[in-house]
Amino acid sequence: MLTLLVLLPFIGALIAACLPNSSRDRPAAVAGAVTLAALVLAIHAFGRVGEGEVLYQRYEWLPGFGLDLVLRMDGLAWVFTVMVLGIGLLVLLYARYYMSRRDPVPRFFSYMLAFMGSMLGVVLSGNLIQLVVFWELTSVTSFLLIGYWQHRNDARRGARMAFTVTTIGGLCLLAGVLILGHIVGSYDLDAVLAAGDQVRAHDWYRSVLVLVALGALSKSAQFPFHFWLPHAMAAPTPVSAYLHSATMVKAGVFLLIRLWPTLSGTPEWTWILGAAGVCTLLIGSFFAIFQNDMKGLLAYSTISHLGLIVVLLSIGSPLSVVAAIFHTMNHAVFKASLFMAVGIIDHETGTRDMLELRGLGRAMPYTAALAIVASAAMAGVPLLNGFLSKEMFFSETMQVGGTENWWMSYAAVAMGVFSVAYSLRFISVFFGPLAKNLPQDPHEPPRWMRFPVECLVVLCIVVGIMPERAVGTVLAVAAQSVLGAPLPEYSLAIWHGFNLPLMMSAAALAGGVLFYVVLRRYAGLAERDEVPVLYRLNGAQAYESTLLALSQAAAWLLHWTGTRRLQLQLLVLMVAMVAVPLLVVRPLPVLPALRLSALDPLFALLWVIGAACAVGAAWQAKYHRLVALILVGGTGVVTSLTFLWMSAPDLALTQLMVETVTTVLILLGLRWLPPRLAPAGLAAHIPPSTWLRRARDGAVALAGGLGLAAATYALLSSKPPPTISDFYLERALTEGGGANVVNVLLVDFRGFDTLAEITVLSIVALTVYALLRRFRPAPESVAIPVQQASDVDPAATESPAQQAGSGYLMVPAIYLRFLLPFMGIIAVYFFMRGHNLPGGGFVAGLIFATALIVQYMVAGTDWVESKLRLRPHRWIGWGLATACGTGLGAWLFGYPFLTSHTAHLNLPLLGEIHIPSAFVFDLGVFLVVVGTTMLILVALAHQSLRSHRAAPGATRSTIPPAKEIA
Repeated sequence: MLTLLVLLPFIGALIAACLPNSSRDRPAAVAGAVTLAALVLAIHAFGRVGEGEVLYQRYEWLPGFGLDLVLRMDGLAWVFTVMVLGIGLLVLLYARYYMSRRDPVPRFFSYMLAFMGSMLGVVLSGNLIQLVVFWELTSVTSFLLIGYWQHRNDARRGARMAFTVTTIGGLCLLAGVLILGHIVGSYDLDAVLAAGDQVRAHDWYRSVLVLVALGALSKSAQFPFHFWLPHAMAAPTPVSAYLHSATMVKAGVFLLIRLWPTLSGTPEWTWILGAAGVCTLLIGSFFAIFQNDMKGLLAYSTISHLGLIVVLLSIGSPLSVVAAIFHTMNHAVFKASLFMAVGIIDHETGTRDMLELRGLGRAMPYTAALAIVASAAMAGVPLLNGFLSKEMFFSETMQVGGTENWWMSYAAVAMGVFSVAYSLRFISVFFGPLAKNLPQDPHEPPRWMRFPVECLVVLCIVVGIMPERAVGTVLAVAAQSVLGAPLPEYSLAIWHGFNLPLMMSAAALAGGVLFYVVLRRYAGLAERDEVPVLYRLNGAQAYESTLLALSQAAAWLLHWTGTRRLQLQLLVLMVAMVAVPLLVVRPLPVLPALRLSALDPLFALLWVIGAACAVGAAWQAKYHRLVALILVGGTGVVTSLTFLWMSAPDLALTQLMVETVTTVLILLGLRWLPPRLAPAGLAAHIPPSTWLRRARDGAVALAGGLGLAAATYALLSSKPPPTISDFYLERALTEGGGANVVNVLLVDFRGFDTLAEITVLSIVALTVYALLRRFRPAPESVAIPVQQASDVDPAATESPAQQAGSGYLMVPAIYLRFLLPFMGIIAVYFFMRGHNLPGGGFVAGLIFATALIVQYMVAGTDWVESKLRLRPHRWIGWGLATACGTGLGAWLFGYPFLTSHTAHLNLPLLGEIHIPSAFVFDLGVFLVVVGTTMLILVALAHQSLRSHRAAPGATRSTIPPAKEIA
């Protein structure tokens, strides 16, 4: 059930994203059905959670590192799960009528469901690392939601600001979680919650507390990170109603409540959270009074109420935790209803500006009544839910300073006064004469658009009138999961007699009304365009100034240290490769004596040939690029023979096929390089500075190569370190089901690494294709300046038939096309034998890609694409899906991801054969290698084809021959 709870929103997000933009009903129906199903599952779970049971679902991943995937539901997680799903369901129904048909509605509901799943992941995570992953997912999905209206600059700016602040906080949280897990010895949530005394006594406790607090406070928009929340109001109102009432901003509060047993109970906890909370609740409530945008007012009021919850948690008493959970629930209810009421006003009048709106109670009486009740709950009026939790807040603040220090109580009453004032400011738009010249004629919204607000307002009244029956059991279950048994004594009764908290509530109500009247009548509240006294405390401006300073510093650093010349970048790398060992390694190791008697003359001759090819390639690269490419291929062949000499046939075969493929790809890319002059005409015009530069580059390259060779020789000649090769040699056949240790190592023991490598390979191929499909070679790169135009060989622009008639030795294309099935059989042969003999999916993929490359070289891109109909993107997609499906298949049978198994089958005629599951994984590798190679080839070939057709006399539609490219 827990797994389904988390997966359902993501599944719904994928379905909604695939729907067309022509309708709002289908994506809304999908989102509503998925959320309702998840909500029913969560409500059904209360039968066990309400009895004190903790529900678990655990999947082993890396148990040795404490990184199992754990889903955990206790009372606190249940309350937040129901809030996320319940309010989410109402917001989705509301969004169906709020969103315009001109908007890409499927994308909206897809983002909403993805965010819902991310939030459920945070709430239900039983592993701290897993919690941080979902934490960052909420930042990503909220960025997409806040910036949903991409055409608006304020939406893009608000999304960037929210994402930057919360992501930096998330990095701090990750660091804190890593240290916390190190202290406890586990990242499992149960172990962390049980190790409170151990954590508080550790020397790194303060570091953990600061880092976790930075993550939580930035997420919940607490001072000094409060500035991002008002700018997030550029999102559609359903997004604001959801993110800023029950979900995103409550994630930080949830984290503080969740880790309260581990981190609380110290002066550091009280001062850090208490200072941030008090500043936040005062600044937020005071700023809210002077906002002219209704959503801006609600944004600052949200900041203030979140500060109230943080203050309660900072107090550290068990009753303060109960009050914090209670006010979290109440705030989610009345704040979601208020945001949706503002959305109705904006939707039906065309504006949210309180300077323009008045008298809406006449045109929208039902909406006005609902908004007034919700505002009264926000202000803490008796018989509504907000009054009860705020009175508990007043009671707890009295316990902080004892009978002498009342600073926390004064701050609480001041916040209460301000909250009443901004609530009155909010409901003032419903009174007075009806405003004229509004963008739209105000009227009541559709019935079902108002229904979510009605449900939440009724809940405010029910909880306010009979709190014990409405939420008493739920609150007790949530508090007990945090505090343990027994719970402190508390009462949710409406009347507790005349006491000091009641007097504080009455003072806040009376003071708020008086403060609002004074501001409106004598201070010109409606004409103000800035917050008095505190208007210079602009966190958004500080954020923008900081980003501007960082951008200027980066530009300065790039100007003085960066370069777009590849040669200079390589020079720095080579110098570093030589200098770093000289500076770091002290003393330098002494190279062992070179035993020439043990050197095989044939092997030495092989390396002399390779070195000669390398030096020749470096020299010929200045003049004859094709010759240089051939010599580079010679070094690759020598390397392949070296692997073969060292009894590494797999590496030798792979190196040989890689050299073949890369040579063709580089050959296609040669045409894009700038032209070179002939050697005879160049030598006389080379200035001395060029010779000096080449001498410098040659010396650095020689030193780098010798240094690397010396390091390699020293490592190979020293005492061999202990290796794990015996482990693989002993277990390759018995546990991996194959005699070829290299292949078993890649597809079984280190299959996860191979999966990551083919994923990176796919990303690189797609990136190359995306870049080249928009690139056009420069006109000068099409010219052939090896000789003068009159000296160009006419055969270079002739067709293959003409070249054959001119004396060129041509192999008929039809013969080369026969190579495709032949090389395909060879690829299948190497693929099938790879688990026991040299071969495998990677080598087979390169062989088959070479067969396809031959067809491209013979027939050109047009013929191959029309006849073979290759779709490299699909090869890549199916390859990754096959590889991932192999790993997921192990999960279905209860084994860790990518666990390999071998089946023995008795087939007619063939007898007994064994088929390992790694065979399917290797098939995915094969498909990815072929797809990526062909995708890069297609991209390069088409660009070379365009440049070839642009050249004078070019008429045929094939890849230009090698001589012409040279």
